[in-house]
Amino acid sequence: MKTRTGGFPIGFRRGGGDWQKDLAQLMEWAKAHDLGVIDLGRDGDRSVRQAVTAGLRVGSVDLLEWQGMISPDKGKRADAIARNAAYIQASTETGPANFFLVMLPAEPSLPRVENFGYMVESFGELAPVLERHGGRLAIEGWPGPGALCCTPEAFRAFFREIPSGAMGINYDPSHLIRMGIDPIRFLREFVGRVYHVHGKDTELLTEELYEYGHEQPATFAKPIRYGGYAWRYTIPGQGCMRWGEAFRVLREAGYSGCVSIELEDANFHSDATAQQMGILQGAGFLAGC
Repeated sequence: MKTRTGGFPIGFRRGGGDWQKDLAQLMEWAKAHDLGVIDLGRDGDRSVRQAVTAGLRVGSVDLLEWQGMISPDKGKRADAIARNAAYIQASTETGPANFFLVMLPAEPSLPRVENFGYMVESFGELAPVLERHGGRLAIEGWPGPGALCCTPEAFRAFFREIPSGAMGINYDPSHLIRMGIDPIRFLREFVGRVYHVHGKDTELLTEELYEYGHEQPATFAKPIRYGGYAWRYTIPGQGCMRWGEAFRVLREAGYSGCVSIELEDANFHSDATAQQMGILQGAGFLAGC
């Protein structure tokens, strides 16, 4: 299965649920439904070879250590760098790999500029390791607690401090949309750094936005699962992302990566059947874009 615009291979990110625990069975399910790509977790040093042997393309693997890389403790940073370096070497034995992560600091309460400095120091040391082994970071801008590299300002500063081509982006427009950042404009600015794409969308709930705004939590209402009070993550096609336009931008820039469904949609999480339906429905929509 590929996108109509650009011909980018479509797959999915391995998530939770009992039906996804057995990797061999999961990959057989993927191939049976024409999904040729799988994103793996923090077991890339073991699972990449298994996926490649099974005939699947690996979109990304999770980097082993995240928060330790952005710790105020220099010893913890050094340990995280060493562990990630060994993991990168083991995970790239079958070929180049994208390493997915979110720039989450160990202590999000510290000033952002201080955590930014720890991040630059650590990843500046890891960059030569990635370059040597054909690895690339695919940073996702999930705006979690204290997260760095979520906005154009932060990505721009990060790439200025570490210009290595091993530093890149996992383009997930759902996070940009919820933050109010134009996902197409972002893509046009940073497309040369996009190494992987997540097929995930966001629906903006206008009535709820009027009711609660977006600066404070609601007093009485509860947030939506996989969402907030006035927005929710969706599969592609049920949010407001302009996927066809994004694929045109990627195609014109020579993007050669994949698009993986990341299933975080409350409408498709009740059981295994619903999760499978969500992945396949999202993939089918992207195939027509």
